[in-house]
Amino acid sequence: MTEETDLRGHFRDRSEERVQRLVDRLNSLKEGELAVVELVACGKRAVEPLRRFLLYGKPGGIFQPRQLAVEALAELGAKDVLLEYLASGKHISDPVDRYGEEAVENTAARLLAGWRDEEVYNVLLRLVRRKPMPGVIETIGEYRRPGTIPDFIGALGDDIARGPAEEALRKVGETAHRALLDAALAPVPSADDESPSSLRRRASALRLLAERNLSAEDWRNLAALTRDRDPEIAARASWIVLLVGEESCRQLAVRRLIEVFPEVDLFLQTEIEGWLLRRFDSARIVIDEEIACRQPATEAVRSPDKVLLFLLAVKRRADAESREGHDSE
Repeated sequence: MTEETDLRGHFRDRSEERVQRLVDRLNSLKEGELAVVELVACGKRAVEPLRRFLLYGKPGGIFQPRQLAVEALAELGAKDVLLEYLASGKHISDPVDRYGEEAVENTAARLLAGWRDEEVYNVLLRLVRRKPMPGVIETIGEYRRPGTIPDFIGALGDDIARGPAEEALRKVGETAHRALLDAALAPVPSADDESPSSLRRRASALRLLAERNLSAEDWRNLAALTRDRDPEIAARASWIVLLVGEESCRQLAVRRLIEVFPEVDLFLQTEIEGWLLRRFDSARIVIDEEIACRQPATEAVRSPDKVLLFLLAVKRRADAESREGHDSE
């Protein structure tokens, strides 16, 4: 072996050692981001060490180093490694470690959006059917395929995945209309013993339906839900009737919104206020009647009446907005 060969071999070994040191630096929260930049500059020779780090490294609650590895692999164009990682489906019993690894998987899924081909779609579809994760839903939602609608509908019942699932269903468009109607109308396993995830799914479906162009048949089918035992579902169904129903039905919807107001959380109470203001022309008569009914009570009874205070606030805001509108003309 010549000296030149020795030198080349020595240089090659030093190069591999340097890449491995950079991979090890991913574990440093202080130096990790810079290590990603340097690893990308190393080119393809950094892919295999990063692959080993991702596939055979130990998941943990501190997941940022593995996220950095995913980011470096994506920048290096290592789609196959990211797909291999997502398809590996590790079983992690520790809940903290599992939460951390799901964050890494979500990052990998989001970064795969840069390819958006059939291979990526098929891997993500298998993954979303195993567990609905936000990053997976976000990326597969970009394909806008009707075949994923049942998966997105199912994800509406998951607190973490609901937001991305709603956005994915918006992107699918009118193709999702029938499935959303069915989801809103179908308590699981039954109306008498509905699961919390089913309640969340139905409320979310109603929220999405309120954004759509509903036919007379649609809102009449949903009108029965204004009497649902769950106050959020009753409120969201009432908003749909108030939004697109016939005038006589709108007044019934306003009465139901006032009825469930004390039973819902602050966020939904704020939404109800916005709904009544948006449809105040239809709501005014009922609101005035309800205020007149509650006001004759003695001060001791009136003071804690949160519904009365709410209705008075709605009326004041509506009147103020009306005056502002006249002044600007």
